Amino acid sequence: MNTENIYRQKKVFKLESGKKINDLQIVYHTYGSLNAKKNNVIWVCHALTANSDVLDWWKGLFGDNCLFNPKEHFIICANVLGSHYGTTNPLSINKVTGLPYYLSFPEFTVRDLAAAHRILADHLNLPEIGLLIGGSLGGQQAMEWAILEPKRIKKLVVIAANAQHSAWGIAFNESQRLAITADRTFYSQTQTGGNKGLKVARSIALLSYRSYDTYGATQLEVGNDKTRDFKASSYQNYQGEKLVNRFNAFSYWYLTKAMDSHNVGRGRASVIDALRQIQAKTLVIGIVNDVLFPLAEQQFLAKNIPGAYFAELNSFYGHDGFLIETEVLTKEIGTFINASETDNQVISLHKIA
Repeated sequence: MNTENIYRQKKVFKLESGKKINDLQIVYHTYGSLNAKKNNVIWVCHALTANSDVLDWWKGLFGDNCLFNPKEHFIICANVLGSHYGTTNPLSINKVTGLPYYLSFPEFTVRDLAAAHRILADHLNLPEIGLLIGGSLGGQQAMEWAILEPKRIKKLVVIAANAQHSAWGIAFNESQRLAITADRTFYSQTQTGGNKGLKVARSIALLSYRSYDTYGATQLEVGNDKTRDFKASSYQNYQGEKLVNRFNAFSYWYLTKAMDSHNVGRGRASVIDALRQIQAKTLVIGIVNDVLFPLAEQQFLAKNIPGAYFAELNSFYGHDGFLIETEVLTKEIGTFINASETDNQVISLHKIA
């Protein structure tokens, strides 16, 4: 069974900053059925501009006849706080004013995103999450949740993520926000405000999601005579327009701020101490040519999460490989699941002591 659901929180949702959100709404998808033991839950944390319909955007890893399928598993994906796709966000109506929040929406952190997942899991009466998985911003959320509730999360798969967002990643995000705020309509308090800036922001982001080789292979010109109208130019414009047609600048601005906030060491003894609180059997996957989340960041995670397995993959697509290389991910994650259940180390996975 594939259903889209809405959970409305009656209690006030208190953010890490101390600010509060009334009437929190969480949109989420479920697939399959919870078994009698309640131990077949697969929870997906999505990335920056995705939605809760994981069977739509992570085909090949999720779906009928895939590693994670509704016949065997109860799959859940919740749209994150601040996102465009139904969960409370800057375009939601502020009941005090009767108007959308826009830039009066409170800033939130990755830890707040994880806290919202926790609220939904409580509502669904799930004593344990059999496997929690996420890539990029989704991996950051999954990691935070595994630290917040180490006993609830049984297995953890983190792909192309880090323990704290890097200065490099923050600089990319700030450049995108500068593009959005340079569009004066961002301050016009209209739902399409900032759309021109959002188009530019997406173009900037793509440079970090792909790689030199990706563009060289897919956008290379044939011949030597062209002086304008390049394939790469057209591609950037197309991808920018594509996002504008399905997202909004306010959600994008807030979610990039949330990503910048990611630091598992905040309010804890240290980053390493926080990672060592994770009790889930963990697989960390890095992408060799990931520009945005370099491989060293995943190696650090695997080294400091107790008993973690580490796998790396080469992807023509760079960072976006976590969404595209589903055949390799199926092999590595499937091997990890089998190894973690038998506690046997396997050749394709390097276990960090």
